[in-house]
Amino acid sequence: MKLAFSALALVLSSAHAFAPPAASSSGSSTLLKAANGGVSEEFGIPCEDECALDQYPNLPPSVHPGVLSGEAMVDLLNHAKENGYAIPAVNCVSSSGINACLEAARRNDAPIIIQFSSGGSQFYGGKGLDNTNYRAAIAGAVSGAFHVRTMAEQYGVPVILHTDHCAKSLLPWVDGLIAASERYFVDHGEPLFSSHMIDLSEEPIEENLEICAEYLGRMSKIGLLLEMELGITGGEEDGVDNTDVAQEDLYSKPEEIYETYEKLSAVSPMFTVAAAFGNVHGVYSPGNVKLDPKILDKAQDYISDKLGDLAPADKKPVKFVFHGGSGSAVSDIQEAIGYGVIKMNIDTDTQWSYWEGIKNFEEKYHDYLQGQIGNPEGPEKPNKKYYDPRECMRAAEVNTVERLEQAFADLKCQNICGLGEMVEAENVLGPRRGGLPV
Repeated sequence: MKLAFSALALVLSSAHAFAPPAASSSGSSTLLKAANGGVSEEFGIPCEDECALDQYPNLPPSVHPGVLSGEAMVDLLNHAKENGYAIPAVNCVSSSGINACLEAARRNDAPIIIQFSSGGSQFYGGKGLDNTNYRAAIAGAVSGAFHVRTMAEQYGVPVILHTDHCAKSLLPWVDGLIAASERYFVDHGEPLFSSHMIDLSEEPIEENLEICAEYLGRMSKIGLLLEMELGITGGEEDGVDNTDVAQEDLYSKPEEIYETYEKLSAVSPMFTVAAAFGNVHGVYSPGNVKLDPKILDKAQDYISDKLGDLAPADKKPVKFVFHGGSGSAVSDIQEAIGYGVIKMNIDTDTQWSYWEGIKNFEEKYHDYLQGQIGNPEGPEKPNKKYYDPRECMRAAEVNTVERLEQAFADLKCQNICGLGEMVEAENVLGPRRGGLPV
């Protein structure tokens, strides 16, 4: 198996350099509503307990339950860097997967990043819907965004709503999502999404930076953050196969990162950069992944020297995001956090955890899942409460919540908000006669 290397993203550190464009008086009042009531208030959805909080005991005052953007998002990312933790970013393809992420975040008293790929967005919209001009992927991502916005408030957790790798051929997909955020901003004073990744790492660096600068100019006006990539992310994910790329393209150089910093910061501080340092998409056998987190440290030193007196006191002028985190050694993850990593992508491991939950459910109740009627308790006994899809899906969610608890621990992202333990839900039994203990 060939080595496949991934990436990491850096975010500029200025928390207060972002200023959204002036909104109308109605937009300003709606922005206040979004910060304190959001979707729940707009649609009259009951909002109690953590949902009703204006802020958290242990986080900056701007950070609130629900989807964050603009200054509140940057404040959260700065808090992560200053306090030595990273936020897990999980690719989701269904409302069930989203709910598992939100539950995991609340159980770990922490923020989370929920993100959609183009393929995941299309699946969310439905594989039976035509995707010409990416219409299914656009509609699916927008639908998922409204689900995240509604339920993040109910779970009482702060969420960054992101879209993952977007190659040049996929730009019409992101164009549609930015347009949706621009329309949402008019009425709500904030974008529908928090951030988007544009991955032009396979293009010449000059073209990469020019296109990203153009997008950053448009996105930053409404509080959207741009994540871009330098160096090619190895491995295979969502149909993109980079297992055969040249080795020199799999590790970023400090000079390239600084060039990007200089180019994009002239437009806005609302950007991140994915810089390759040997991480991979997917899970590989031991010895096949050769991470070099010290690339991050070298980049921080190089850029700090270039900034001179303008460099921050901690000499970490950039925030990094760890792509391809599934299967990585905890020691490598935590070393990277020490160099300024504030976000780690997780996809392969949570895909497996979701499937494993279904697999284990089938193994446990196999003899009850072979027909609608008839099981070990008798030939006429009904099996509806076993084959009801809510049962195996809930088993998948529970298993994913458990796997994400490991991720939160690895990233030192526990007990961040200051809410304490999650109160167990009541009145949650499933089918009419009660749900199974899954």
